[in-house]
Amino acid sequence: MNMDYSRLYLDFQDYKNTAFSGRYLELETLQDSILKLPKEFQIKQIGESVNQQPIYCVYWGNGNKKVLAWSQMHGNETTTTKALFDFVNFLDIQKEGDFVKQLSATSQMALIFVLNPDGAKAYTRLNANQIDLNRDAFEVTQPEMKALQQVYREFKPNLCLNLHGQRSIFSAGMQKNPAIVSFLSPSVNITRSVTSTRITSMQLIVEMSSMLKSFIPNQVGRYDDAYNENCIGDHFQGLETPTILFEAGHYPGDYNREETRKLMFLAFVKLFESMLQNSYETIPHKTYFEIPKNQKLYYDCILRNVIIAGTSYDFAIQYEEALEQNRVAFIPKLVQIDNLSNVFGHREEHLAEEIVSINEVKVLQKPNINSVIEGLRTKNKTFSLKILKN
Repeated sequence: MNMDYSRLYLDFQDYKNTAFSGRYLELETLQDSILKLPKEFQIKQIGESVNQQPIYCVYWGNGNKKVLAWSQMHGNETTTTKALFDFVNFLDIQKEGDFVKQLSATSQMALIFVLNPDGAKAYTRLNANQIDLNRDAFEVTQPEMKALQQVYREFKPNLCLNLHGQRSIFSAGMQKNPAIVSFLSPSVNITRSVTSTRITSMQLIVEMSSMLKSFIPNQVGRYDDAYNENCIGDHFQGLETPTILFEAGHYPGDYNREETRKLMFLAFVKLFESMLQNSYETIPHKTYFEIPKNQKLYYDCILRNVIIAGTSYDFAIQYEEALEQNRVAFIPKLVQIDNLSNVFGHREEHLAEEIVSINEVKVLQKPNINSVIEGLRTKNKTFSLKILKN
């Protein structure tokens, strides 16, 4: 059977895990949701974090095709975590359907929903030792990385899924298209050799990308494949296990990333459908390089033609995320003042009037870079840059 992705998109609410929304996922809720998974999902504690929080791996299926997936290696990248819970709901709800029955018979999954629980609790990229776990693959100094690599050695996966979230700065190629979802087949050396292992990853990425194009045309990107031996994707790919990096990006206007979550869920389903049918094997791997490469061409907001003392400027605003009372605050910071005609804003405002005040303070000169700009006023207009906490 072939999956109807338009129907799956429309029916997403049936599979969405309602315990989670927004950008911050409380660690207690995450752990409780893992421990309460249906009996078909076998739960094993595989280690502890620096702060002695348990790290769990969830196993499902009985087949020979083994897939290891991990999310929240960076604690503040939560979109793929939500989508992974949604995918587990899908497997449970559809367990009597042909697709899930066949998948269970042919595949095994090892799913680590939260690899970095201390980072998840603090909503930080780093672990409690202030180490980026995705730069610890070679030396393996941190308990979280030790747990992941131990699972890798014991489970012996045929495919690894490295699940992340990317900043809102990326475009898919050089055009005005945000990179809502991005993928990467990591390199195995500095020359970026196209090995058989990379080819498998590329073929699977093309399958997912092709499906997503019907929902987000021209907005699927290809992440940079510069080699770094300290990155876990490069490391596992180098051990001849096909590995795919998933990057959940910014859907216009959706700072909670609930729409991107839905698209990631669809990508998971497509990946396993392709593996089940072996359809990826007929895909020319060079098609992967037709996916537009990510470029850093976006700001969250650009205020164009800001006139101060008779001179026109473009202001680039980027939101800085901060955890406040278990909610993510988006703080608008001025990051550049320049002619920005060659870049884009997810929101763009064309002022063409003399600025009277910024944050209710009279403007006498250009504001400093890194100033917080929550709102500004011209003689005739008022602009608010605040985003409500989620």
